[in-house]
Amino acid sequence: MEAKECDVAQSRGAKDLEDKMAAATIGGGIGVAPEARRVGNGFRINWMNMRDAATGKILWEQSKGWGDMYDREILARVPRRLLDCRAVSREVNFTSEFKMKDFRLEQRVLLHDRPFERWNFRFGFVMPGSTNTWQQVIEAADEMLPVEVLDGNVVIETSFFDGQQLISQCRVRIFYDA
Repeated sequence: MEAKECDVAQSRGAKDLEDKMAAATIGGGIGVAPEARRVGNGFRINWMNMRDAATGKILWEQSKGWGDMYDREILARVPRRLLDCRAVSREVNFTSEFKMKDFRLEQRVLLHDRPFERWNFRFGFVMPGSTNTWQQVIEAADEMLPVEVLDGNVVIETSFFDGQQLISQCRVRIFYDA
């Protein structure tokens, strides 16, 4: 995947960075085979939320901004208190026009554009023309980095697959609000 470089200097304000990232594009040549591109084009995220897994309380949700997720880096503003949770439950609602035999995703967590963590999730069979809700639990590391290090410097790069076939990719940059 090719992305425009973005300076993530701490001296810049979050607003300046948001403007720069909104203009950045991921690009169309992400290595998706033509037959898989059709499946990827028929896939969309409708909304996503994150909960404290212990209490079930929703701490963040976003329903807008997913429509062009393959064309630009998405910005997500999540509350800092998510970092205090021992485990977070992420719920994703998605629609697929086409059948997928083994829908799954691989996520790379990048810190300062360097791989930091890798997560794999498997959903399985997706019926054509269906809307689905998928919940995953993400456990926190034993020691968390300070929010000042993470804020605006973490990108979650998600690759969507049907089995071994890549169907699409997107990037989400995380900002932590008080």
